[in-house]
Amino acid sequence: MSNNKDVWVVGHKNPDTDSICSAIAYANFKNLTSEGNYIPKKAGEINNETAFVLDYFGVDVPETAYSVGTQIKDVDIRHNKGIDSHMSLKKAWEMMSELDVVTLPIIDANDRVEGIIVNGDIAYSYMNVIDNRVLSRARTQYKNIIETLNGNMVCGNEHAYFVKGKVTVASGSIETIKSEIDEDDLIISGNIKERQLIALDQNPSCMIVCCATHIDDEVVDKAMSMEVVLISTEYDTFTTARLINQSMPVKYFMTKNNLVMFEENDYIDEVKDVVSRIRHRDFPVIDEQFKYVGMFSRRHLMGRGRKQIILVDHNEKSQAVDGIDEAEILEIIDHHKLGSLETITPIVFRNYPLGCTSTIIYKLYKSYNVPVGREMAGLMCSAILSDTLMFRSPTCTDLDKQMATELAAIADIDIEQYALSMFEAGSDFGEKSIEEIFYTDFKTFNSGDIKFGVSQVSAVTDNLLSQVKSEIAPAMKKAMQEKRLDLVFVMLTNIMDQRTRLIHIGDINMDYVKDSFPDSTFDGEDLVLNDVVSRKKQLIPGLMEAFIMQENN
Repeated sequence: MSNNKDVWVVGHKNPDTDSICSAIAYANFKNLTSEGNYIPKKAGEINNETAFVLDYFGVDVPETAYSVGTQIKDVDIRHNKGIDSHMSLKKAWEMMSELDVVTLPIIDANDRVEGIIVNGDIAYSYMNVIDNRVLSRARTQYKNIIETLNGNMVCGNEHAYFVKGKVTVASGSIETIKSEIDEDDLIISGNIKERQLIALDQNPSCMIVCCATHIDDEVVDKAMSMEVVLISTEYDTFTTARLINQSMPVKYFMTKNNLVMFEENDYIDEVKDVVSRIRHRDFPVIDEQFKYVGMFSRRHLMGRGRKQIILVDHNEKSQAVDGIDEAEILEIIDHHKLGSLETITPIVFRNYPLGCTSTIIYKLYKSYNVPVGREMAGLMCSAILSDTLMFRSPTCTDLDKQMATELAAIADIDIEQYALSMFEAGSDFGEKSIEEIFYTDFKTFNSGDIKFGVSQVSAVTDNLLSQVKSEIAPAMKKAMQEKRLDLVFVMLTNIMDQRTRLIHIGDINMDYVKDSFPDSTFDGEDLVLNDVVSRKKQLIPGLMEAFIMQENN
């Protein structure tokens, strides 16, 4: 597959070691075997066990993907450069025509958005502005006037500004010229020496001589001595008077208050309502430092892009990262039962009844003869040991054991010693809150009309599990309310003894659950499940059977 976009490889929410390690290992595999840029992501905070694994093998923690919904940065925004606030209206209009846009952003020296100007603003300046002092109020730079009139600076400073006075055409009789021109005005004059000298006598700020390729030396000398800006243009008086307002800077007409801007990380679904209510068709896009990036328009809502992702270690919509319906799923690699995810087009879906997703991924490395370094081998081996509880889980297959043994040799680790250290790290709840412990490995499921959640807390000693049991009830109740669940279960699993204490809240007759697990016993209100350590292969099928029995009775 040829792909120039970034592709995220991401596991399920509340990620475990297999979810994280599989994402990293498969992104590495794809980068070595395919075109494109494959990036591992995580859909939540890593647990202590996974943190131990990544630290042990010196691998960076993937960035968190909070959502895979389409963001503004995913669409083809226009990366037009912003313009300076001193740019003339004429030049801005020409740029709009050249770029085929109706909106330009005005950017300051620090790349921050000062305002925007739309073609309607420029049209307003042509049609509705009849104030002959607007040129000075807009603080129009003489350089803009020269550009607008295709003129030449005869004397004066083109970088100076016209800041005082009105625009006057020197026409009519001498008396009329004298009476209409005030000090500091900008004079538009025909190429008649006598009129020009009379106009200069009134001490204007600037004089523009029309239909002129040359101005009489006497006029030039007088203008220089009086420090009057003198500009020549080949345009006639009418054309000059008509065009001169186009020399005003865009900052005078730009919208600068209550600007509507979006960050490139904003999600399309969150901005579309705003876009529909604003009259503008284009909006500035800024980055996290509030610097200008480009322009986003309404049409981008029609042909919006999608994030391209590969899912590992899950295929349930409820377990997938937020925004999954908006993303383009390219592949799924999993070892669980078929879930509820749907795709628009056919995809590569690798699903095997194995104990770990990393076993599938290592098979791909071997099939394609892709070299496996110590880091990748260590991650995949850790994932297999974690998911199979060091081969104790009933989900473990001979292939899982074979692959883990091969990977351990490459990673140069002793399986038993390393696995025990990894499990101990995972059992060290440290300063985690009881709610964080509850959500470390939590998943939701559906059985008919019943929606339930199962958290699994694993440790190497019963003492740690007993402490969790005494404190976890509030977290269970909160999850039940917030996620609108009918039932919540917690598996308190002793990894070494291969035993699970099952606690719950919700309406279910636990006698039916006990009947689904012949080797189970009651310890007070809790059900102790002997030789039950797998949520996927042991607990969930048993619960499904119990739900059916309760419904039928």
